[in-house]
Amino acid sequence: MSVRKLKPITPGQRFRIVNNFEEVTASKPEKSLTVGISKSGGRNNTGKMTMRYTGGGHKKRYRIIDFKRNKFDVPATVKAVEYDPNRTAFIALLAYADGEKRYIVAPNGIKVGQKVVSGENVAPEVGNAMKLKAIPLGTVISCIELRPGQGAKMARSAGASAQLAARDGKYAVLKMPSGETRMILVECMATVGSVSNSDHQLTVSGKAGRSRWLGRRPRTRPVAMNPVDHPMGGGEGRSSGGHPRSRNGKPAKGYKTRSPKKASNRYILQKRK
Repeated sequence: MSVRKLKPITPGQRFRIVNNFEEVTASKPEKSLTVGISKSGGRNNTGKMTMRYTGGGHKKRYRIIDFKRNKFDVPATVKAVEYDPNRTAFIALLAYADGEKRYIVAPNGIKVGQKVVSGENVAPEVGNAMKLKAIPLGTVISCIELRPGQGAKMARSAGASAQLAARDGKYAVLKMPSGETRMILVECMATVGSVSNSDHQLTVSGKAGRSRWLGRRPRTRPVAMNPVDHPMGGGEGRSSGGHPRSRNGKPAKGYKTRSPKKASNRYILQKRK
């Protein structure tokens, strides 16, 4: 995995750093595993704008990803590693021995032709999915379920991974990507290895147009608004907006918004930094 810095032929290319996509092996997706996806432009069913700074963007199709990995003990061959416009990670196309095809979030280091399998008694190798009770301690994992059978919810974005630190009864102790240490039921599934495209965070768009391609419209600074529009608006001339806070008045930059009564607090052993 590597990135490329472009020659500054145009102003937009001067600071641009792009992905090499050397892991990607296919240019077109598997048609049977894609569905159409419509854009809302930030509007609800009555046409009223409910999300600001949303709209436009390149047309794309949604790739159906197998987050559950519930096809147990059926070996699959990796047919291709593909780009997915709906996520930062790459995806891998699996062809199972019984003829079925599925997409999974590609782990780091997966190769075309490699065999992967999910189940109870499988080897803890990159790409294999298994329950937390069967994974050796200290293993780096990703695409982790929060509840058994729910499908992967955590450590799914590019370069993300967690570490299996310990097991205590029916719970496994995981060190999460945020630095949080928490307990998860050992019956939950996880994939061995970290998520692919770890250099995604090194890329630099280089120009405003790339944000428009991704469906992001220009964002108005709160200090440039009127008092009626934002708590940080108003003032004479170029006065700053006072204490940084959100549109509904909650302080930003360090203010803890997690509820102390939240039910899942009992599963968190150490909070994120």
